[in-house]
Amino acid sequence: MGFTTSRMRSIVGVLLVGAALTACGGEPEPDRPAVSGTAAAVPRFAAPEEIARGIDVPWGLAFLPDGAVLVAERDTGRVLRVAAGRAPEPVHQVSGVQARGEGGLLGLAVARDHAATGWVYAYFTGAEDNRIVRFRPGGPQEVIFAGIAKAGNHNGGRIAFGPDGLLYVGTGDAGQTDRSPDPASPNGKILRLTPDGQPAPGNPTAGSPVYSRGHRNVQGLAWDRSGRLFAAEFGQNRLDEINLIEPGRDYGWPAVEGAGGADRGYTDPLVTWPTSAASPSGIAIAGDTLYVAALRGERLWAVPHSDGRLGDPEALLQDTYGRLRTVEVAADGALWLTTSNTDGRGDVRDGDDRILRFPVN
Repeated sequence: MGFTTSRMRSIVGVLLVGAALTACGGEPEPDRPAVSGTAAAVPRFAAPEEIARGIDVPWGLAFLPDGAVLVAERDTGRVLRVAAGRAPEPVHQVSGVQARGEGGLLGLAVARDHAATGWVYAYFTGAEDNRIVRFRPGGPQEVIFAGIAKAGNHNGGRIAFGPDGLLYVGTGDAGQTDRSPDPASPNGKILRLTPDGQPAPGNPTAGSPVYSRGHRNVQGLAWDRSGRLFAAEFGQNRLDEINLIEPGRDYGWPAVEGAGGADRGYTDPLVTWPTSAASPSGIAIAGDTLYVAALRGERLWAVPHSDGRLGDPEALLQDTYGRLRTVEVAADGALWLTTSNTDGRGDVRDGDDRILRFPVN
């Protein structure tokens, strides 16, 4: 148990990359989508459906097999079941959550075999650390991974099951930059775990949960239809990033922010933005577009995607809904989006925070 296991018209840089990710581990469940990006239709951004409102700092969002979603409230520790046409229903209280600063109940993931096991996974900030638990809604929770250092910010928190059936975890440096390049620390990393929380077979270092390192604060994870993993990362003062994640790579923090580290052995980002335009959180891929929810930038970025390469981003919904935290693609191709104006850094609008659905037909 435990580690005892962020189209803008002016973009700073776009790096075209065409490398492929080799997946290792178990096979995906046949009755659920293995990767995002299977829907090519474009969401109708002029015709949103408000699914829910009055949510207290929504953070994680994960689809259930029946099409409803589970939503994590960062500060209350509640998990809500949300479906169109119905009031949000509290279905679980994650115990031990201590919400301070950017910490609290963060990412959610639904087990690939949820229909059989009922497992739901959550990443949260507790009294001593950030940790991952699993539970069946309403039942007891089991700690599967602990020992991720916590702080008032840079807690990471996004978790997702990949096309290989393994659990991927985005962590932050918790305010201490020397943790990010340190292979012995789980902070400033993307971790790759079995559903039981053990280091995944085939990780770059046997017995280690670390999949990639040199990250400042990973906030978004998404796979394309070929199984390539992309991640969103907060920059410090200059540049936020989208990275193509490959096993064993060092993404440069704190030695480099943005591009310019390749000649020193670091992996450069595919896309960067000024921090004022992004602060990217959740990301999702639908067809040939990678969507990025921007907090400080208060917009949804749509980035053309083809064979692992990213084109010029386009800004959507700018200054429409405020801070955007999480974006996900449903099985029917609809785009789900959460606002984050009640997190202490936004201008609260009537009805905030809300969950929006953008249909494709």
